Amino acid sequence: MNIKRRLLLSAFALGLAGVSPAMAASNGTIAIITPSHDNPFFKAEAEGAAARAKELGYETLVLVHDDDANKQSELFDSAIAAKAKAIILDNAGADASVAAVKKAKDAGIPSFLIDREITQSGVAVSQIVSNNYQGAQLGAEEFVKLMGEKGEYAELVGKESDTNAGIRSSGYNDVISQYPDLKQVAKQSANWSQTEAYSVMETMLQANPGIKGVISGNDTMAMGAWAALEAAGRKDVIVVGFDGSNDVRDSILKGGIKATVLQPAYQQAQLAVTQADKFLHSGSTGVDEKQLMDCVLINSDNASKLETFALK
Repeated sequence: MNIKRRLLLSAFALGLAGVSPAMAASNGTIAIITPSHDNPFFKAEAEGAAARAKELGYETLVLVHDDDANKQSELFDSAIAAKAKAIILDNAGADASVAAVKKAKDAGIPSFLIDREITQSGVAVSQIVSNNYQGAQLGAEEFVKLMGEKGEYAELVGKESDTNAGIRSSGYNDVISQYPDLKQVAKQSANWSQTEAYSVMETMLQANPGIKGVISGNDTMAMGAWAALEAAGRKDVIVVGFDGSNDVRDSILKGGIKATVLQPAYQQAQLAVTQADKFLHSGSTGVDEKQLMDCVLINSDNASKLETFALK
């Protein structure tokens, strides 16, 4: 039997077994572990990583840890048991995630982190994060301009266990504190949650009816705050977010929320998979472990070009 005929028969047999020839030639499985896809940012990460993995010939195992470090550890066990070639991770805590990443490394599975760093170097192969401080400064500068450099404002902070929450808050403060006529009258965590931000904003507004602006650690909280402000008839309050979500894009285009800061979630996740593939084939990514990607200000000038955490 000639070689061509043998290949055709092999492909036919694989088809009967419900397995495509492409699947049979898979490079293995890449596990993608993120917080809940209820947040469009994390959904975009997972979709970006999965799309790139499939382009490169990998199967994918997409998992959600819900910002629970114990659940994340169990998901790492699942990835190890599935003999994943690599793990793409947006982690469940800078300190709490070190052990899980180390566990995977000891099992011979490299991890490539996106969005959030862990507190140890040399455990993950890559840590690709947005330049949160630079992005926060962009957002704060726009906020100051929109506020006319004066007035009472409130800040919604993200989950306290997330390094990014503190970095963004510092970036905001380092800019806004230079303007003595801007007075922060309230600051509280809403844990990245839209529902929680709605409740927190209601309370803030009742205690501080003179609030003129709200700067938020992410778009999900900004959307919750804006909903509360709308319900209270306070569409005059200036709201600025952080992430670059389609929801906030639409609000900006309708004259609601005034601005956000785009961090390229989809591109970041795809880059992590590309580096994983290079590492698996060559033993090196060719770049440093810690990598920063700059953020971009989104306002009414360019919001129409924003789509799924990327500018067209």
